[in-house]
Amino acid sequence: SHPCAAGRARWRTHRTAFCTVARFAGMSNTLALARELISRRSITPDDAGCQQLIIERLKSHGFVCKEFDCDGVTNLWARRGNTKPLFCFAGHTDVVPTGPLDKWHTDPFQPSERDGKLFGRGAADMKTGVAAFVTAAEAFVKAHPDHIGSIALLITSDEEGRAINGTVRVVDWLKSQNERIDYTIVGEPSSTEQFGDTIRNGRRGSLSARLIVNGVQGHIAYPHLAENPIHLFAPALSELSTTKWDDGNEHFPATSFQVSNINGGTGAFNVIPGTIEVYFNFRFSTASTALNLQSRTEDILRKHGLDFDITWTLAGKPFLTTRGELVEALTKSVQKVAGITPQLSTSGGTSDGRFIADICDQIAEFGPINASIHKIDECVVVADIDRLHDVYFHTLELLLLPQ
Repeated sequence: SHPCAAGRARWRTHRTAFCTVARFAGMSNTLALARELISRRSITPDDAGCQQLIIERLKSHGFVCKEFDCDGVTNLWARRGNTKPLFCFAGHTDVVPTGPLDKWHTDPFQPSERDGKLFGRGAADMKTGVAAFVTAAEAFVKAHPDHIGSIALLITSDEEGRAINGTVRVVDWLKSQNERIDYTIVGEPSSTEQFGDTIRNGRRGSLSARLIVNGVQGHIAYPHLAENPIHLFAPALSELSTTKWDDGNEHFPATSFQVSNINGGTGAFNVIPGTIEVYFNFRFSTASTALNLQSRTEDILRKHGLDFDITWTLAGKPFLTTRGELVEALTKSVQKVAGITPQLSTSGGTSDGRFIADICDQIAEFGPINASIHKIDECVVVADIDRLHDVYFHTLELLLLPQ
């Protein structure tokens, strides 16, 4: 027994540390790291020490680590080597909020295993991806210390949030250094039905707008003395929602237009509003440009005689990586590890690949099954964690060893 509270506290600390080591005993290096990352409450934009954990590991393997603290966002650029080609793993340590805790079977920040799956917030999106590419890089440089080229890791804590102080800031710094990346794998969960079935080789662009349509407020019983902006906007909305913006192409579906919010009115039943506010978004292919979509939209609004103000936000341009060295190497690695041939896809939302595309021509996203991302009881198949490590490791061998 301990004679004082301080002694009991020290004993509890040592016991916790011992239990942590024991819990990870017998686990693979990648699974253990994934569990450590999940246990850190890194709700965007808080990194919660995840990157420091990674830095400590990478430095011992010869990586030079540069940290970027940008308005509360934590970013990391870690690189080993100074020659070409430059291979980069990219990902994020931040996660989305958990939602109601009482809906989870277990604490989302205490990783748990059941039925062959690892549960916890970030299990699929994307702490197992980060763990797998960290351990793959470690294993590769240990096995092949004299490999050609360089290996880098670009990690942010601002992917799930506003994404204005994260990867884009590191890319801007790399631009200032006249640095270009030759190959990038983003560790986002790309698989759909089974591990390895999908490689994302591109993403659609995302263009959003905040539109204010102006009318004249008045009494609802005297419409001739007012101008109802809801009524004025309705024909324009009909045309915007039925316009064929493009036909897409062999890699992308046609561009889509969707309204997400319409707000107007004072809350009273007898007042015609003076303005309405509309939020809408284009997910667009390489068959269109942001400037063209903006111009066509504003032409439609003017055609309907609207008095309007509009603010555009380009969240990301579309990017596409056709079959080449990276896609071929990644495909061969998946075939070797998973025994299936992955399909190429550009579906889904946006990723930080949209920023990296400014300095890299070959980008692919590959990770575990994405069915549970952002959901209650987010999880990943435990066996897939080591297979993900193996895919990344073999891809490095194909690209950074003389063939």
